[in-house]
Amino acid sequence: MITFIPLTGFLGAGKTTTMTATALALQEQGREVAVITNDQGVELVDTKLMRSKLHSVAEVTGGCFCCKFEDLVEAVVALVASDGVDTVIAEAVGSCTDLQATVVRPLRRYYGERMVVAPLTTVVDPLRHLAFERASRRGEPESDLSYLFRQQLTEADVIAVNKLDTVTAERASALLDQLRTQYPNASVVGYSAGTGAHLDCLLRAWAAPATNEAVRLDIDYDRYAAAEAQLAWMNQELGLGSTGTGFDAAAWAHTVLQELSDWAARQGAVIGHAKLTVELPDGDFAKLSLTQAGADPTLDRSAGTAATAGRAVINARIACEPDALDRAVTNAVAAADRAQSVTSSATSPVSFKPSYPRPVHRLAPAGA
Repeated sequence: MITFIPLTGFLGAGKTTTMTATALALQEQGREVAVITNDQGVELVDTKLMRSKLHSVAEVTGGCFCCKFEDLVEAVVALVASDGVDTVIAEAVGSCTDLQATVVRPLRRYYGERMVVAPLTTVVDPLRHLAFERASRRGEPESDLSYLFRQQLTEADVIAVNKLDTVTAERASALLDQLRTQYPNASVVGYSAGTGAHLDCLLRAWAAPATNEAVRLDIDYDRYAAAEAQLAWMNQELGLGSTGTGFDAAAWAHTVLQELSDWAARQGAVIGHAKLTVELPDGDFAKLSLTQAGADPTLDRSAGTAATAGRAVINARIACEPDALDRAVTNAVAAADRAQSVTSSATSPVSFKPSYPRPVHRLAPAGA
């Protein structure tokens, strides 16, 4: 029997880091684990990083699991057939919600004899949660993005508060207590996927029964679509070449993301996430990420040596118009090229806004 573990959560919450850390932890327990990444576009930075750490990795692109349900099932079947997998962890697009009705219940109804679907887990960044909460306290009308974030929490069986190492112990305790009060049907756990602290709490929550199966989101799909449409999505590939003796891949990527961070801060644009890899000819690669306007990029992996050539992939999800994101990335790349003596050649700008969500299935709770 296959165990399927579904993850959701807003962009930048650390779903990929959570998926990697828990997959490795489950493998240490003797499980054969595969992971599935998901995106509205193609050319995923996260997939490259996952394949450097795990053997069995698949991706579903071109839409969320709800709209690509059969692709998700095919990916699970292929992983089980080829790699003898018994556990699959899958992370949905960070702007997706209503997964209980469109993914979890359909899997249990149509494939329940072949798989056990673990509790639906919403991964939360405490700083993102606090930002939405501050806006609410100021009396601001609920934004479409905040509405989407709230729906992801409302439907969760497990609310997994990641990155607890980024806030004080007092604030972390208060946030966990608050979420337990606001969402009594969910199991609330706190941990840090980056350090591994309290990761066992999340694994135990996955082994427990689902507690929110009867939830029925009163979701406005027009508003849901509007929230997704606030974000411009870019997946772009660039060829890099040194005009000198070599360049530092991580330093080039850092400059790109720092320029984007500064630009977004000036524009007042919310960054869902921006991720960048630079792969070198020998197969080594650097990866950096950014989840907040005005913040410094995070180095997730550094390439070991200077290189004369490379291939970069940028994934950016920022609340702005697509043409504005195209210009911002073009300017950021130009700044990095100057700083590192690099010439870059990019594919055509590919920023877009997601299409209206049209799930394959949408099932009510049992007995409803």
